[in-house]
Amino acid sequence: MVGAKFGFLYTRRVDHAVEGEPRIATVRKRTSFASQLAGMVAVIVPPIGVLSAMGVLWGVAFGPLDVAVFVVLYVLCGLGTTAGWHRYFAHKGFETSAPVKALLAILGSMAMQGPLTQWVTDHRKHHALSDKPGDPHSPHAGREPGVWSAALGLFHAHVGWLFVTKGMERGPEYARDLYADRLVRWIDRLYLLWVAVTLGIPFAVGYVFGGLDAGLEAMVWGGFVRIFAFQHVTFSINSVCHMFGKQAYMARDESRNVWALAPFSFGESWHNNHHAFPASARHGLERRQLDVAYLTIRGLERLGLVWDVKRPNEEQRARRRLAPLAGAGSRPAEPGSADA
Repeated sequence: MVGAKFGFLYTRRVDHAVEGEPRIATVRKRTSFASQLAGMVAVIVPPIGVLSAMGVLWGVAFGPLDVAVFVVLYVLCGLGTTAGWHRYFAHKGFETSAPVKALLAILGSMAMQGPLTQWVTDHRKHHALSDKPGDPHSPHAGREPGVWSAALGLFHAHVGWLFVTKGMERGPEYARDLYADRLVRWIDRLYLLWVAVTLGIPFAVGYVFGGLDAGLEAMVWGGFVRIFAFQHVTFSINSVCHMFGKQAYMARDESRNVWALAPFSFGESWHNNHHAFPASARHGLERRQLDVAYLTIRGLERLGLVWDVKRPNEEQRARRRLAPLAGAGSRPAEPGSADA
């Protein structure tokens, strides 16, 4: 199976559309209205927060408290998504205890990218069908050659898919393990609470230090603007990292490494590395490839809070590494085996 072949945790496949290919499984004919509304809120509300800051705070200093709240919540919620939702829940790149699992799930929920089970099912489907028909946010699948088609693909992969294909996969086909996890289901049911918390914390911090005006200001910068910023960094992994950048390892798709996004995405933009070794908790595989999410996982490992951390060794990486003279735009051959 493709899942086992590429070291990726999938559930049992049934009803293959084509023999030997993953099933394009759906439990809905289209994205639900609730999912479309959530996507609308995620895309439109944060920019409204930016406009509010420009109007309401015009001529008002952007204070140190706003910076602190923005940075702290950006880092915590971003690591909840990257180290937690992505590398732990989606790919099982390491093991951990129930309290750490709950913390990662809640912090990821506070990034406001939808419920955990929805995020993971969409993401696992992306890996099973990456850049092929059925991939929820490929910029390439079904596109004709040409600049206009490429632009449409880039838009779809970045935000368009939120209104078309997001959340169609809410069944157990790609996340049976999570639907069987009572803790995950409980956290999912409280998703709106975590949304309230992610906006309430910056308001509360500002209110304590400066009253109502400071609370509203901190909520704009530490809530709306921070959500907006991390949302679009995440969206860029789907879009930019499947169209631009370099390919260092063999993969089945057009995933690429984009160094400029690495500091803001906590290492997620070493995307070709990730697609070559999906189960690896480490994405920045080479020296000088900044990967803050992995450094966090490594720190938790040293503290004994996580264990069984998966990393490809040098021999495995060498087998998948592309020839030094291979161009950034070259399409690697279909690999015959995988190691991580």
